[in-house]
Amino acid sequence: MNSLLQDLSRLSGIILAILVFSIFVVFKSTSSGKLTTPTEAAGSRPVIGHLPILARSKLPHKTLASMADQYGPIFTIQLGMFLALVVSGSEMAKECFAKNDVTLSTRPRQLAPKILAYSYAMFVFMPYGQYWREVRKMATLELLSSRRVNSLLNPIQASEADVAIRELHELWIENKDDSGHVTVDLKQWFAKLTLNVILRIVARKRYSAADEEEEQRCQKALRELFHFLGMFLAADALPFLKWLDLGGHEKAMKRTAEELDDIIGGWLVEHKKNNKDLSETDGNRDFMDIMLSILNHDKIGGYDADTIIKATCLTMIAGSSDTAMVTLTWAISLLLNNLHILQKAQKEIDAQIGKQRHVKAADIAGLTYLQAIVKETLRLAAPISAPRLFTEDCIVGEYHVPKGTRLILNIWKIQIDPRTWPDPLEFRPERFLGSHKDVDVRDSNFALLPFGGGRRICPGITFGLEMVHFLLARFLHAFEISTVDDSPVDMSEIFGLTNLKATPLEVLLRPRLTQELYQLR
Repeated sequence: MNSLLQDLSRLSGIILAILVFSIFVVFKSTSSGKLTTPTEAAGSRPVIGHLPILARSKLPHKTLASMADQYGPIFTIQLGMFLALVVSGSEMAKECFAKNDVTLSTRPRQLAPKILAYSYAMFVFMPYGQYWREVRKMATLELLSSRRVNSLLNPIQASEADVAIRELHELWIENKDDSGHVTVDLKQWFAKLTLNVILRIVARKRYSAADEEEEQRCQKALRELFHFLGMFLAADALPFLKWLDLGGHEKAMKRTAEELDDIIGGWLVEHKKNNKDLSETDGNRDFMDIMLSILNHDKIGGYDADTIIKATCLTMIAGSSDTAMVTLTWAISLLLNNLHILQKAQKEIDAQIGKQRHVKAADIAGLTYLQAIVKETLRLAAPISAPRLFTEDCIVGEYHVPKGTRLILNIWKIQIDPRTWPDPLEFRPERFLGSHKDVDVRDSNFALLPFGGGRRICPGITFGLEMVHFLLARFLHAFEISTVDDSPVDMSEIFGLTNLKATPLEVLLRPRLTQELYQLR
């Protein structure tokens, strides 16, 4: 956000643009009809609107939440030339996704996804239309469905968990201290594990210890992807200044895009060179193989097959690895700050699994407390949503919202609303076994929306939850964990498209199972 603040300071010299746009703002404000409009937050400046407020904020979801405390669950802010509706309550979210879902089914065309997402070919950023429907359907059927979870995800994540836990056990043997513990950065450990799971599924790739440099290259590029996609860019708010590339963000994004394309494009070239028999059974094919056989040089929405394959594979890799890593990191952080809940979770796993075998995917259905822990983590660790665009004038609640308005859904604020969630900032998984046992992460009641809502809800809910539940259960079953000197975990965040823990998650761990269970099966 500091870079955006620096960008905005440079605007002071663009006098002509300010004067022209000031006239536009005055005309717009005097020509809006007599319908009730949401309150506009105070602090807007000519031309740039509320951008300086967001620029000064390290955590925009919390800044917007403070505004909601003052202006209510629905209000507006001005992002340069564009009006944005900020929704911070479940009732207003329901108005958006149940009543106005079709009107809100598209995305604004912004600079970051144009550069980083193959000119919007990553379907999560594509405006609503034929391309979005066809590619989303393909990804859902061929990778994210329950059938694919059973045939692809479950065996691969079990295999990768075996390898990662064995390596962690070997690290413990070689480096344990006098108290029988070894120090590990679990944020990095989860990052490598989740990336290897999804890479094997998508492109039959994995990073071993010998590939550390290439793995770090991939991790860095993916992290930059999420960083840029979560930024409030001056070029998006004031498009007539795009040519200036204030702050050099466009140049930096192009470098990241080239890096990602080089990585994924290389995998695609390998798949083509292998000249695989694409008619072989699905069980022997990865997602890239499947897309090659389905598209067969066809175009969709003007995009060639190679672009669609690379963009869709990047969507799957980035979405699955990053969100799973972030959720697992926050889950362990919250458990370490609430040791009685950690002990209860491990007691449940021991009661169902015992200590003579590994956790299996089929066991997860019976681990109800662990599932509640994941729900509570998702409730507390949510950011704001990626923006949507009102394509028609509509009514939200009692308010008129004009066509062209952007929607900012403050998921975090909705999920800590004390009217719905008693003691909202406390980590209490038990609420999902009692008062909120019927509340699901899907948008049936609009109070828990970590995957978004409406027809653009994340299609990978089943896939993502299966990965998080299984890997969390396997880790908690395998190791006792604590913090150095029993100190609390630092819960500071880095804002982006996902809210990443700002600091490493360093823990002390030691095995809690017999040595035989740490050997590869």
